[in-house]
Amino acid sequence: SVHRSVAELTRGIKEWTDNWNENPKPFIWTKSADEIFASMQKYLEPIVSPQTSEEGH
Repeated sequence: SVHRSVAELTRGIKEWTDNWNENPKPFIWTKSADEIFASMQKYLEPIVSPQTSEEGH
């Protein structure tokens, strides 16, 4: 959702946590860390490239 102020965001987070705590559900990992990193690779490559390594500076 969209929050127009910090106070509004804070209220939204509090409401969400209050509702979650009334009916909590366990978090279950469905992928291994390797699978998650593999799926993130296309996003990470532009950030972590040879140009940003110490050798590239």
